[in-house]
This record gives sequence, C-alpha cells and structure tokens, in this order.
Amino acid sequence: MTVWATWRDATHRALYGDEGFYLRERPARHFRTSVHASAVFAGAVLRLLQRTDDALGTPATVDLVDVGSGDGLLAARLLAAAPPALAARLRVTAVDLSPRPEGLDAEIEWASIVPGDVTGLVIANEWLDNVPVDVVELTPSGPRMVLVDPRTGEERLGPAPGPEDLAWLRRWWPLPSAGCRAEIGRPRDEAWASVIGRLSRGTAVAADYAHQAGARPCLGSLAGYRGGSMVPAVPDGTCDITAHVALDACAAAGERAGATVTRLTTQREALTELGVRGDRPPLDLARTDPVAYLRALGRASEEAELIAPAGLGGFGWLSQSRGLPARTGNA
Repeated sequence: MTVWATWRDATHRALYGDEGFYLRERPARHFRTSVHASAVFAGAVLRLLQRTDDALGTPATVDLVDVGSGDGLLAARLLAAAPPALAARLRVTAVDLSPRPEGLDAEIEWASIVPGDVTGLVIANEWLDNVPVDVVELTPSGPRMVLVDPRTGEERLGPAPGPEDLAWLRRWWPLPSAGCRAEIGRPRDEAWASVIGRLSRGTAVAADYAHQAGARPCLGSLAGYRGGSMVPAVPDGTCDITAHVALDACAAAGERAGATVTRLTTQREALTELGVRGDRPPLDLARTDPVAYLRALGRASEEAELIAPAGLGGFGWLSQSRGLPARTGNA
C-alpha cells in the first residue's frame, strides 16, 4: 500500500532519517561544491574572517563556524591556512549531522548544531538547499500540497497548505497560473534566523543555489543528485534531494532575528571583492619560469571556475552581520 507523504517529510527521512543519505554519504562523492573545486575558496573565506576579526577588535577568541560541513574540508583548510597569530585565537566548529570524519584535526570541534554566542564568522556553503521544504502546485481552486510516494517518486495533489505557508507564498512566491509550482521556503527562513540568533557579533554568510522574487522558476527547482549526475528526485534515501533557495526571504528572516547589515549578491561579485579574479598569468612568465607559469595558470583556472557566472559564480551570496560596521559584513 502506498503511504503518501509531503515532500518536506519525505525528504527529511530520505536525507536525515535512519540510514539517511547524509548520515552515510559525503557530499564530495556526489556533487562538486566550491569547497572541493579549489582551495582558493577557503583562502577567500579566510580573508573575510580576517576582515571580520579586525572589525571585532581582534578578540581573545574568534569563531569560525562551518555549517553543513560535510567532510570538514573547509574548516580544515581554514585552520591550516590561518596565520599563527589568528590561529592561536581561532575556535573552529564544523556543524553537520553526519559522523565526524576520520583524521579531522583534533582542534576542530564537531557539532550537530551551531553553538550559541558566536563571535566571528559563520559560513554556510550549500546548506540551506538541503533544508527540506514542501512543494505546492496551483490549481483552479488554489494552491494544493504535492504529496509523494517515497519509494517511487510518484506524486499526487493533497490538501491546501496551512495559513502560515499560504502567507509565505503570497509574500515570497505568488504562483501566476495553474500548473505552476513553488517550494515553500519557510523552514529555510527559520533555519537561517536560528543562525543569526546565535551570532553575538560578527558575520554570517549563506552561499547557495538561489532565486529571487520576480524570477522564481514556474515549475520549481526540486532535483536529485547521485554520483556526480542529476537524477530523478526520488526521496528513497539513495540520492541527494535539493531545491534552490529563496535567499531574499532568508534575508528578511535574518533581519527579524537581529541582523543589522544585509547584503545579497552573487558569489562572483563577493569572491571578486575578496581577491578571486581568474586572471591569466603574463606569457613572459612562461619563458622566464615555466613551472611558476603553469602553477599560476592552474590557479587562474580554479579561480575562474569559482566565479563563472553560469556556474558556481552564479550562486546567491547572502551576508548578514550583527555588531559590525556596515562595510565589514560585505564580502
């Protein structure tokens, strides 16, 4: 007998339930993130941490919190690259529901939730897109919840959404015509607000697949990934289930939670301001120092991937701060 579920419930079980996808798998095995594309990304985040630290007045302890850490690679690279004076004051926390990876530096704390009273930088790279959401479809009689068979991915329409979800849809994702779909981002707003609420002083950044009001996809963005390829979104625990993030709604939730400075831009613009340019080395270097030229050419290629407008550079980049001057919270 088919047991129908909302997409939010089915996705939560598939990703985070007993033997869920994210409790037994590491992201690098299935899709390429900015962290795994290049160590350049960690270098850019380190420069943002240094800016934040300077604005905080170099406190005795400064936090670096990596939310949705996966295999802990970003946290490990940041700790390894931090200058000695900063490293001596740095408290690194990797936040993930999966087990602590073997071999991770003992100085990195592994936690299932963001610690309270963070002073420093929180980075959430491709985290919010894995916070499960419900899917709705507009019918001639109004929005209806989309229910799914977790075993097969087969769908059918269910009841109308509740009042809070309907209010979210009216504000953030009004559906223009029958047959159009939306992913209700309210759980992501709440997740992001909880991060801002734990930020005492500093900056929090969410980098993710995103869209904004006025440019939402008519059929939604629900997708599955396995082994480096897009696959049908079947919430049976065998693949990642993801959907793009309404980062503008998350930004508003962050402001309600206490953020005093907000910037919503693209990863391309943010990383460019942090020194990631993708400029090719001069050809003269190939004649005078071929090894250095090849090394610089490889780095330029990695930087170009991180800021490519049609790829990782097109990610949304939400930066929100508390207790810092306006410019510091901007990447």
